[in-house]
Amino acid sequence: MSLGTARHHVDDHGVSSSANRFRKRALSNRRRPWRRALLVVLAASTAVLLAWAVGWSTWLGVDDVEVVGVTGPEAAAVGRLVEVPVGTPLARVDTEAVGARVRERVTVAEVSVRRSWPRTLTVEVVPRSAALVVRNPQGRLEVVDAEGVTFGAVRAAPKGVPVVTATGAEGTTKQALLSSLALLDALPSELADRVSGIRVSSANLITFTLGSRTVVWGGGEDSERKVAILTALLRTKGKVIDVSAPDTPVTR
Repeated sequence: MSLGTARHHVDDHGVSSSANRFRKRALSNRRRPWRRALLVVLAASTAVLLAWAVGWSTWLGVDDVEVVGVTGPEAAAVGRLVEVPVGTPLARVDTEAVGARVRERVTVAEVSVRRSWPRTLTVEVVPRSAALVVRNPQGRLEVVDAEGVTFGAVRAAPKGVPVVTATGAEGTTKQALLSSLALLDALPSELADRVSGIRVSSANLITFTLGSRTVVWGGGEDSERKVAILTALLRTKGKVIDVSAPDTPVTR
């Protein structure tokens, strides 16, 4: 083979290789849009399937309602207020509406509702706690929380919870109960231990017995000032000490 023939053979081979590479590159470029389109379709289909599974199917539907913070009959009562059918997609549960229904129960102070994936709705409750017991005009004992809300009846006052007596309907109002709580919060322990017979006529008229004396306290305002005046007047011999108007206290 002559040198010229060899060169011609190499040139033909190089041209052939370049042409093959060009054809492969062109074919690959033509396929890329289809691949991209296929990937987009697959991604969109996956997103639609996931959205359907989460928002409309029963795969992630409510299977259990978990009530936290209370037990027994109280937990059962809270659970009945949830009113979310089994199988409802968890993502579509209106947690605010559930919370609003549970708050209608007077024994509930606070509530939060959350989704516990995959299939549980959790209702966390903070129950009201007794800060006061009021004996109403009918003689019934009712428990009151620190916000002045009456939330139940008891046969006997819980241990350590003070008892007041409402002399009439006005003594059972929320404002009257808040005035009673203000009195109890204001009294120092050395006086509180000697107090008995707290009587609530209205939000502006509370009286109680302190040892052998009667104290006319009035309402819940100026409590700290009233305590200071009462402490000073206890040195007198008066059987009745009236601090309802602290600017003009009276003893008799």
